[in-house]
Amino acid sequence: MRKFVCITACVILALIALILTVLIGYVCYVGLTYERIPDNTQLEIENNATETVALNTSYTIATYNVGFGAYNHEFSFFMDSGTMKDGTAVTGKNSKAASEDVVMTNINGSALLIAEGNYDFVLLQEVDINSTRSFHINQYDIFNDTLSDMSRNLGICYDSAFLFYPLTDPHGKSKTGLASYSKFNMDSALRRQYPLATDISKYFDLDRCFVVTRYLLENGKELVVVNSHMSAYDEGGTVRQQQLQALNAFLTEEKEKGNYVIVGGDFNHDIADSDGLFPTEQNRPEWVFSLSDDDLADGYRFETATNAPTCRSTDIPYEKGVNYTVVLDGFIVSDNIVVTDVVNIDNDFMYSDHNPAVMTFKPV
Repeated sequence: MRKFVCITACVILALIALILTVLIGYVCYVGLTYERIPDNTQLEIENNATETVALNTSYTIATYNVGFGAYNHEFSFFMDSGTMKDGTAVTGKNSKAASEDVVMTNINGSALLIAEGNYDFVLLQEVDINSTRSFHINQYDIFNDTLSDMSRNLGICYDSAFLFYPLTDPHGKSKTGLASYSKFNMDSALRRQYPLATDISKYFDLDRCFVVTRYLLENGKELVVVNSHMSAYDEGGTVRQQQLQALNAFLTEEKEKGNYVIVGGDFNHDIADSDGLFPTEQNRPEWVFSLSDDDLADGYRFETATNAPTCRSTDIPYEKGVNYTVVLDGFIVSDNIVVTDVVNIDNDFMYSDHNPAVMTFKPV
């Protein structure tokens, strides 16, 4: 009996030692691989066109968060939670796409949806390059093949360490970017870093950035098109506020230069006063913050549409009229940009947890 107890104790101690070794090893791995992408990183411009942007001419621009190809209607995301109006608590289940086929269907569908619009400028967010969650499919290559006649650049938004959570199905390593396209000659492209958390959560937080693409105009000024993706998970809103301040500082600098500025993307804020506009059986999620023109630098305004929502809740699978939906996607424009139309493309969240937003504009 004493021998059995001794052996059992040794086995338990060995298991504890193994678990501690794994945990310590993982902590060391996260710490040693931790690296933020530098601010003001110049980006390579590929397939650059020769045509230039003209003043007093109408153009179209689309922004679309493609959700790394995972979000069909059955997908819910493990990091999201909320409540139904009857008080039932709900939490997302999935850490990665259901299959490689799902990713290919969604990304090809998103690419064709954008190509059919024949837009002059296209801004895409959450385009995975090499991620566990999307079966390591290079989605940028797929968009490049579909939008093959357009100039392009890619700014890596984040290149994270392997996330061993949830333990039963780890989210894994994510490398994703902001892809910007146009029919015109890109003079330069620059990745700008957004502020991020500085406490221990920084090791698991995702880099956020905006990509600045410049187009030369005949009057010596520039059309500055910004592709932006702001933070979604920020308890207390401190980091969101810092990111907004950073963006406003940039906008002020560009206004002082007399440039024409458009910011498009996923703002992860209600930018259209759209809370309550769309049918739902859920309460407003805690992550929904609001932004208005009053929050922007002088000389700038939001341009949005409310004909359809652009983002759905992901704490449950999608069912029209059940999920909470809101407008998080759209544009900021400078006061020398005339906007003649904004519309959200109601794709009923077929390929992503977002729908595209499209604006028709004219630099004057």
